[in-house]
Formats: sequence, structure tokens, C-alpha cells
Amino acid sequence: MRFWLRDSERRPDPLPARANARKAVAAGSVGWLVLLVLAVVFRAELNDAGLGWWLWCAVIGLGLGLCGLGFVLFRRR
Repeated sequence: MRFWLRDSERRPDPLPARANARKAVAAGSVGWLVLLVLAVVFRAELNDAGLGWWLWCAVIGLGLGLCGLGFVLFRRR
């Protein structure tokens, strides 16, 4: 097996796959929103277990997801 091919032996690179980034980013944001709601509901239990930072992790994840969604929508125009 050779690691280097001459240009005449190479096949052309495939075209990039078409993907809808808007759906992926929106699904991730919905996931963070669900986790945020759960963290708010179980806030006392999380604080007692020393896991109060999970709430802020969900807040930041949702914020970044919304920023990403805005970026994807802006880039699409």
C-alpha cells in the first residue's frame, strides 16, 4: 500500500455532503432547554448534591445554542 499517489492516479475529491445545520443547532438548543427546565425543577436536589453548577451549564449551553442558531440563520441569507 502506498501513501502517496501521483496526481494522474488520484480520483477527484467527492463533493461535500449537503446538511441542514439549522435543524442540528435547533435540536441541540431544544435539548439544552429541556435540561434547563429539569435543572430548575430539581434545583434544591442539585444544590444539596453539590451539583448546582448544572443549572448554569444548561443556561450557557442554551445561550450558545441560540447564538449558533442566529449565526446559521444569518449566514444562510
